[in-house]
Amino acid sequence: MKLAFWWQETRASFWFLPALIVLDAVALAALLITLDFHFESNLAERWPLLFGAGADGARGLLSAVGGSMVTVAGVVFSITLVAIALTSSQYTSRVIRNFMSDHINQSVLGTFVGIFAYCLVVLRTIRGGDEGGFVPTLAVLGALILAFVGIGVLIYFIHYVSTSIQASSITASVARETLAAVDHLFPEALGDNPDAGSDDQYGRALAMQPWLAIPAQKTGYIETIESEQLLTLARAHATILRMERGIGDFVVAGTPLVSAIATESLKEAITAKLNALYVIGRQRTVEQDAAFGVRQIVDIAMKALSPGVNDTTTAIMCVDYLTAILVRLAPRRIAAAPGLDEGELRVIARGPSFGGLLAEAFDQIRQNAGGNVGVLLRMLGALETIATRTTDPHRRCELQQTAEQIGETAERTVASPHDRERLGERLARVRESLATPPILFIAADQD
Repeated sequence: MKLAFWWQETRASFWFLPALIVLDAVALAALLITLDFHFESNLAERWPLLFGAGADGARGLLSAVGGSMVTVAGVVFSITLVAIALTSSQYTSRVIRNFMSDHINQSVLGTFVGIFAYCLVVLRTIRGGDEGGFVPTLAVLGALILAFVGIGVLIYFIHYVSTSIQASSITASVARETLAAVDHLFPEALGDNPDAGSDDQYGRALAMQPWLAIPAQKTGYIETIESEQLLTLARAHATILRMERGIGDFVVAGTPLVSAIATESLKEAITAKLNALYVIGRQRTVEQDAAFGVRQIVDIAMKALSPGVNDTTTAIMCVDYLTAILVRLAPRRIAAAPGLDEGELRVIARGPSFGGLLAEAFDQIRQNAGGNVGVLLRMLGALETIATRTTDPHRRCELQQTAEQIGETAERTVASPHDRERLGERLARVRESLATPPILFIAADQD
């Protein structure tokens, strides 16, 4: 798990893909130079206009291409930083990681730096006059072709940046990443049995046991937990472990990370092993924490609803994408399953719940959308849509509570009687929808 997490973080870094492109460019230059060394005379004789450049002309071409490419690479990097700064101030700083890990941004930067590295390698091999005379004509032609490729990439990059910093593109990107995490983390359907409260029942049953807190050795956000190894550790020491912090939670060094039914000697023996099963970093990541994707969209909506921005359309767009995520979650089993070893409890897991994700999605938007009829209406419509995807009574009750909270906010903050009447009619429709469980049809989820 840690190796997979490291590979995931490395791929998302801003340097990894450009470094690979540079290595590929150097390898291409070496290959073409080798081919030139064996076929130079034939190529120059058969196509003199195409491959007949002298040493000085080849050096001039490579110098011009290499110098322009490294200059454009600096411009691309500057544009990327400006886009990051603009996005951070206009929407939320939590989407910066999305820009940094965007493969198109990385590929564009790597393309220009790679062409520069290609030109350096080829330029080094050109010899003329007393040096013996060698001009890798095939490689020089490759540099010319790569220069035209770089022009096309630059034009595309300007178009891509201008579209990617729009609110719709950013929100859609975060939602797409979150939906992928939902499909990966919660693949099972809810079925007939509710998934809420199973671990709470275990916790209440074992409340009188001598729990000892295992402290965290690092401060930060929990990004990954090796659940299988946690179960193996509990089995090896014949104990029961209870997670005190789940993925996405912030933990402070010295505070409880896990509790165990154990003696002091066992606590000392497993503290380091338990901490090694947790990846604690400086920020949350969506891949193992779908709630963080919800959090990012909520932050964008909050910024849109702020008095300085007052962008209702963006806030409504965020509610729409949150609806898509909750619709995907509604029929899924979300609660973390307890770790069992041949039917014997070993790990009391900690994870998200549908009610918690629903509150994460709508509570703060509701609290900041007072008086905004458009956003409140869209939130009620969202609840009506989500209700069509679940028959679970507990989840429908949570949807009902959220609808009533929105109705209370509307009654308290909307001044116009006409607007209050519209909101009241929509709330009545939501109540009616929640009072009648839907008939669910089996269908493939769509992004």
